[in-house]
Amino acid sequence: MSWTCLLAFAGHSALDPAGPQAARIGDLWWLMFWVCSAVFLLVMAALAAGLVREEEPARRRMNRVVTGAVIATALILFVFLFASTGTGRALASLSSADPVSVEVTGHQWWWEVQYLDPVLAQRVTTANEIHIPVGRPIRIRTVSHDVIHSFWVPNLHGKHDLIPGYDGELWLQADRPGVYRGQCAEFCGHQHAHMAFLVVAESPARFAGWLAAQRQSASPPATPLAQRGHDLFVQLQCALCHTVQGTDANGRIGPDLTHLASRRTLAAGTLPNTPGHLAGWIVDSQTLKPSNPMPATSLGSNDLEALLAFLDGLK
Repeated sequence: MSWTCLLAFAGHSALDPAGPQAARIGDLWWLMFWVCSAVFLLVMAALAAGLVREEEPARRRMNRVVTGAVIATALILFVFLFASTGTGRALASLSSADPVSVEVTGHQWWWEVQYLDPVLAQRVTTANEIHIPVGRPIRIRTVSHDVIHSFWVPNLHGKHDLIPGYDGELWLQADRPGVYRGQCAEFCGHQHAHMAFLVVAESPARFAGWLAAQRQSASPPATPLAQRGHDLFVQLQCALCHTVQGTDANGRIGPDLTHLASRRTLAAGTLPNTPGHLAGWIVDSQTLKPSNPMPATSLGSNDLEALLAFLDGLK
């Protein structure tokens, strides 16, 4: 289900680069593809020629062919060595005096995203969705507190491992607007396949507007039903695991839900973010994503309706 809902609006291909690093990786891939294809065709041609020849080739001629093949192979390997080394250096060369600084933490099985700022009050925390401005370098600090994860957005960059106890760093940039799908590329447990995220590349103006909105506390409940949902959220176990800025909910175990309704997916790309899917997730998340840390919630239909009204207002 997660693949369907994500592929409906997000690209996921290293052969469709949308940034400078992905373009360099794509160039290296195509170089290897065409060279290896040519080698394959030459080997098949030599095999075919050997099968149709009736007389046994002379030893001297065979020695020349083998020697030539060895030299050609060595030259090809050196070409690949220099090309891959150059690509690696190019990937590490992107930097900026004024990047967007983001910290991404891998959890089993979701992504915590924090936009860093020297002023603590200006920091923004969200989950499973990274917004970036087009044309501006992004500095991503990577952290894992449980197992090894791997951050991978094929359209923007190669794979980058998140190793517990080691803080890594990754630079990327998007050259055109779009919604690009990312995925954990290192097996990290039962729900590894359901640990996706989205990178939303947008104009600098739209990004600035999004960031300003994310810095705001949650909007107060607009209706009595939403107010009742707010009270339930704070009183029940929801507030023990989740944070909603502007309320008494300050849990740090699960994703920050302050602007939940503005996100495109639920449960790290497992479901589209719709009221129906959110209701199913609240009532029985284990059926949808087995072994995730969120317990089942026993709510009557009236209480569930109120809780959904509150969460739907978190935009």
